[in-house]
Amino acid sequence: MTVALVQQAERLAERLAGLDLTGRIRLVEAEIPGRLVFTTSLGIEDQVLTHAIALAKGRTEIVTLDTGRLFPETYDLWAETEAAYGIRIRAYAPERTSEEAFVAREGINGFRHSVEARQACCGFRKVEPLGRALDQAAVWFTGLRAGQSANRADTPLAEADEQRGLIKVNPLADWTRAQIDAFVKDNFIPYNALHDRGFPSIGCAPCTRAVRIGEDERAGRWWWEQESKKECGLHVHRPEEDVAPGQEPAAFEEPARAATSREYRRELV
Repeated sequence: MTVALVQQAERLAERLAGLDLTGRIRLVEAEIPGRLVFTTSLGIEDQVLTHAIALAKGRTEIVTLDTGRLFPETYDLWAETEAAYGIRIRAYAPERTSEEAFVAREGINGFRHSVEARQACCGFRKVEPLGRALDQAAVWFTGLRAGQSANRADTPLAEADEQRGLIKVNPLADWTRAQIDAFVKDNFIPYNALHDRGFPSIGCAPCTRAVRIGEDERAGRWWWEQESKKECGLHVHRPEEDVAPGQEPAAFEEPARAATSREYRRELV
């Protein structure tokens, strides 16, 4: 089964390469039976995918992981997106007892104490809910792009997720950030106001800062960890094995504020 899944994903990636975004979504919906799920973080890439999936009016479900620690702007965008496209984005929340146990043990912001603590927080807030969101799914659509960070440079259009037993489809893998921004502008797609304030990648509020000029798009995520190989565990397996020497923070420092929002604004409007 594993070999067959890998081969199916490779063949699918080849066929997706010659299609536009709508064509990619329609091909997957036409060719692969079973449950199709798109998990949106409401970031700008995911807004592009939401736009395309909603207008295609196919059978792909749109869901999100509500960690309970998102920015107010993210919740505002969630409501705006549902209203704009006439859809409901189903939420998967952390399991209550796990959250309560973590906060009791580590403190409300205890994820800053160590990489392991942060990964544990991501575990019950994101990874476990993702497992429920993808239960019985045949395809998992994501907004991953190769240009987002060095970790994601080899992101394919489709790949086998052998642990979950499904095909992971990344329809925007070969898009640039400039293409994303232009598509958002040309199609009047709602997007997070934080993108205009220097936040190209937006996660939980306590774990995201604006990036500095010259930094990669995900530099503002878990910025106190001094190693570039940083993921929450959604797109890598067993993230605790990836903790590298020097990644542990010596001390937490509040993020530096941007001198002006104009330095970061990408003129989407």
